[in-house]
Formats: sequence, C-alpha cells, structure tokens
Amino acid sequence: MSHTFLLVSTGSGAGLTTVSLGLVRALDRLGIRAAFYKPVAQLHESDHGADRSTRLIEHCTDIATPQPISLARAKALLGSGREGLLMEEVIALYRQSSRHADVVIVEGLVADSHAGYATRLNTAIARALDAEVILVGKPEAGLEDAIDITANAFSSENGSALIGLIINKIGAPDDESNVNLKADTLQTRFNQQEAEEKGGDLARQMAGKSFHYIGGIPWDASLNAPRMCDIADYLGATILHEGGMKLRRVQRMELCARSLKNTLAVYQPHTLLIFPGDREDVFVAACMAAMNGVRIAGILLTGGLRPSFGMLNLCEQAIQTGIPLLLVESSSFQTAAKLVNMPAEVAADDITLIDQAMDHVASHLDTEWLKARCEIDRKPRLSPAAFRYQLIQQASQARRCIVLPEGEEPRTIMAAYQCQQRQIAQCMLLGNPDRINQVAASLGIKLDAGVRIIDPVSVRSRYIEPMTNLRQHKGLNSQMAEDQLQDRVVLGTMMLAMNEVDGLVSGALHTTANTVRPAFQLIGTSESAELVSSIFFMCLPDQVVVYGDCAINPDPNAEELADIAIQSADSAARFGLEPRVAMLSYSTGESGAGHDVDKVRQATRIVRQRRPDLLVDGPLQYDAAAIVSVGKSKAPESLVAGNANVFVFPDLNTGNTTYKAVQRSARVVSVGPMLQGLKKPVNDLSRGASVEDIVYTIALTAIQAG
Repeated sequence: MSHTFLLVSTGSGAGLTTVSLGLVRALDRLGIRAAFYKPVAQLHESDHGADRSTRLIEHCTDIATPQPISLARAKALLGSGREGLLMEEVIALYRQSSRHADVVIVEGLVADSHAGYATRLNTAIARALDAEVILVGKPEAGLEDAIDITANAFSSENGSALIGLIINKIGAPDDESNVNLKADTLQTRFNQQEAEEKGGDLARQMAGKSFHYIGGIPWDASLNAPRMCDIADYLGATILHEGGMKLRRVQRMELCARSLKNTLAVYQPHTLLIFPGDREDVFVAACMAAMNGVRIAGILLTGGLRPSFGMLNLCEQAIQTGIPLLLVESSSFQTAAKLVNMPAEVAADDITLIDQAMDHVASHLDTEWLKARCEIDRKPRLSPAAFRYQLIQQASQARRCIVLPEGEEPRTIMAAYQCQQRQIAQCMLLGNPDRINQVAASLGIKLDAGVRIIDPVSVRSRYIEPMTNLRQHKGLNSQMAEDQLQDRVVLGTMMLAMNEVDGLVSGALHTTANTVRPAFQLIGTSESAELVSSIFFMCLPDQVVVYGDCAINPDPNAEELADIAIQSADSAARFGLEPRVAMLSYSTGESGAGHDVDKVRQATRIVRQRRPDLLVDGPLQYDAAAIVSVGKSKAPESLVAGNANVFVFPDLNTGNTTYKAVQRSARVVSVGPMLQGLKKPVNDLSRGASVEDIVYTIALTAIQAG
C-alpha cells in the first residue's frame, strides 16, 4: 500500500481544508495510517503565524507534519524559472511526512481570481509526488464546467491520475458565508432531506465521469458557528465579562432596535444580541431570559456606552450564568454590517468545531471505495523532482571529492559553488587561482575553503612518472607524458587514477572523446564489465527513464548490447528505479526479421540467461515499450511492454538521435551521459550544459564513487 492523494479545489470556497482533514479522519477509521502534508502555505486574511491546515491537523490528531513552504518563496522560485528547485523542496518535506504512513493526504492550493499560479503549482506537485488527484467542489452554477476544466489539468497525458470527486456544502444557501450572523438564519437551517435529494442528483450527474464520485457532504450551518471569542477578536471589542466566550457559539444575530415588547421573540439560544449600551430595558430582558435557562450566545453593546454600575450589579447573577459581555465604539448598524462580512473560516484554535467537521465529512465519504483504492499495490513512478532530490541526498551522504578540469569556466565555477553550498560534494577546480577567483567575483560569489583550487602548473610534474609507468607498455615516455599532462582533463584523470580524487566531470568545453579517451587509457574498465557504455537519465514530465547507450558504442554486437542492458538496469536500480528493460528495435516480438532485429532478439536471450532476476523484453518498438495501450495491443503477454523505464537502443545512431530529439523537441532535461563500466567514475557533459546540469552530474559522479 503506497498512495498519495492530492486534493484540489475546483474554485474558492469549496472547503478544501475541511475535506482534506475529513479524509484523514475517514482513513483513520478504516485503520489506515494516514499522514497529512500541505506543500505551500496559503494564508487567509485573518491568519497570523503558521499555516492554518498544519496547525489544525496537529491540534486534532497525533500526526506530525512539517511547516509548508511560504507562498512568497514559492512565487519567487516560479518567477525566476526555478520550478525544479521548488519541487525538490516539496519532495523533501513530503518525505518527512510520509515516513510512517500508508497514505499521505496532500492539500493543494486554492485557485481563484487572485491566485493564477495555483493550478500551475498543483499540477507540478501532482507530477512531482506522482499523486492521485481528488477534486473538491461545491454546488454552484457551472459546477460541471468547473470540474471538467480542472480535470483537464490533471489528465493522464499530463502525468497525473485523476481518481475521484468530492462535492462539499450540498444544500448550502446561495450566500453561505456568514449565514450564521444573519437574522433570518432560522429559515435557512440545514435540511437533511433536501440535502440528500440534491446529493443524489449530483451523484447521478457525475455517474458518467471517468473518475469516482467519492461522496457529497451536506451543509450544516452549526459547523460554521463562530465562538464569541472569535467575534471579539474580529471586532477588537472590549471584554466587559468573559463568561463562556470560548464555549458559546453564534448561530444567529439580532439587532435589537425596536421597543422591548417587539423584541421578546429574539431571546433565543445561540443568539448574539446587538444593541446600544443605554438600552437598559433590553439588557434586563436578556438577563431575565438567561435566568430562565435560555443559553444566549452573548451580548454586544454598541456606541461605546456601558451599563451603569447599578444595572450591572442588579443583573450580576444572570451575567454569572456565563453570558459573554462585549463593548464596541461603533453604532449598532455599523457593527452588524461588519459582522455580516466576517470571514467564514473556522478559527485555527477552534479544535472542537474542526473535530466535529472532520467527523461530518468522514461520515459522508464512500469508505468502501477508499479502502479498496488504498489496498491497490501501487508503485509510484520516480518523478524528475524525486529523482533530483534523491541525487542530492545520496551525494551528500557519499561526501566525495570530484575534480573539474574546466576550472576556469563560469558555469563550472558556479556549479562548484552550489555543490559546496548544498553539501553535495567537495569540488576541485583545475586552473589559475587568480583567474578562477576573478570569474567567481564577476558571478557575484566568493569561493571558500570548501572548494579546492589547484593550479595545474604547480602540480603537473609529479604526475609525469606515474603516468609513464601506466602507459609504458604503449611506448609512452616522460616527454610524451609531460606534453599530454598539459591537457587538464588528462591531469584530472591522473589524479583520479592515483586515488587523490573520487571522480571526474568534464565536457562543458571539451568533446566527449576528449573526456572519455583519457579514462579508457588511464582508468580502464571494471572487472565486471566487458565494455564501457553510457546512459542518460531523461527527466520526462511525469517520470524519469533511462536511455542507453547514446554516447559511446557505435554498433554493439549482441553480446555487447546485452552487457549495455545489464549495466543500464543496474545503474537504474542504483538511482531509485525498479528496472523494466526494453530492448528496442524497429519491430516488436516476432513480427520482423533481419540482421538488426535478430541482434536485438539474441541480446535479449543473453540478458535473460545472465541475469534471470531482471525484467527484460525485446525486440520492442519504442511505442510498444512506452505506451500502455500500444503495449497491450502489440505485446499483450509482455511484463515490460507499455511500462518500460530502461530503454536500450540497438546502436549509437538510433540512441543519440532519439535522446537529442526528445530532449530538444519536448524540452526535457537530460542528466548525463553517465559512463558505465569504468573502474572509477568519469562523466561527460554536453557543451550546452547549464549550471544545474553540471550540479546534477557532479552528484551522479559522487554517488558512483560512493
């Protein structure tokens, strides 16, 4: 059992937080360990301090949840084009929440006219967490259109899974906000039969959708009733008598402007009475009602007029029954008008009410369907954000030293700085120290001792003899070694060969051949590999997959192709993927013949013989390997078709062309090439690599070294 449910509202006012918490309660009743996570804080106007959802879940349950990312930071990262970094932070907090849970409930952001960023963030979060999306809406004009519009953002083509819908506030009045603070509340009380009828109509209306109607939550005005202390806070009222301010709730308010005999009907339980402080007749009548057992919510005196000492003394016994007594400076009309506009959100410290609301929501959800859904053995896809997060975490734990021969190159210098700041690895820059520090200053950074700077001129001579010894069987002499060591990539590779560093990354200025050739000559292949190959980690919108070999071997034979497949599968497993290997060709199964497809077929047999533990199939066409519907059609018996995440190309021409076509046309981030089969890790960069590309390649190299 491994599920992440992301709840997203179809618009404002749907009660997303209440439904999210109610879903946690429903799962708890089923015996399912649920965690709660709010990735990005979205504070209400009345909020102060920490995020409301996080505070409520901690008050009402024993679930510990991390503080969300501030909205200001999220918007800043989005605005500067660093959505990837934001999603890494989302993943990091999610991992804290999900450690001991079977299901994680994630509350998305509410999209309204002031939050156009919300849908973009919600879809990015859904992909990053590989979440199953549940929509939350409320009955309103155009509800079905709103559902369809929101659903389109979470279609499977966008890398997310929309599984369900919850409709909240069924049977609510058209203007449900602050309905408890309106004089006609008694005429708009919750009507269960009417709500059930509306709920049934909605269920039938949603029956044709591709997702499940999880439940309809009927409106209950009592679950929105504010406490007297909430009224006092909102108005900034002076408290003349506290009484039961935290216990008494306002289910209606009455402005007592008429004569006493015409206000006798307003002295009802849970009613807030509003009148000027000089209306002693109304004050006495309210106290008499309290003495007769009427649990009045409270008395709100207006105009800044206090009852006389004698009047308070006369009514002392009634006041001591617990009536909260408040005073404001504004007029009765102004006060009532302000109360009507009081935000309807439940106060963050109103634990009793939110607990009741959670029970109310949980009681109206399709728990049998939820239980069945949670019992599905779902293996989440490794999203690009999760992959990058894992890279950084594993590299930080490895604590390796990586040499960067292109030490004077600006992108490389910035990458080394960021690796030191994020504790990814210790980087060694080869180059002139003055030049490196000058470039760093122009970038607005200062390199500290965490980044080592080595001047090649000062150290080159000590590698001449070791290099001569390594290559003397090839006729290399001292002069030739000294000449070759002028190349900083060769110098860095010798440092790696002599165990002075743990890995090497180059290629921002050099070709693949310039980077790889010294590694072949001075490092050599590992004992477990027959050849050196490469893979790219392709960060598709919804998941990370592996492409190999796209950089090294021009035309591998069947044995070599099998070795590439095994190396690629092992590398995928090392970086968090459960490998499902597709041996690619221009035909699927037995449909084609000829040397090229026979080579792939033979390579597949060799992999199965050498590694029966691997899930591998071939030959498969790319669409049969990657697309579920095509895989079912072309290879219905295959366990790989439609679900492959390791794609092994038959030759370099196909592999290199495909990876670049996908990378450029689909604007996909590719990390690599990562070399496989060397005794020590050496990795190449694209000459168009960004700083971010270099950082992640350094992290890959550090993990390989570990």
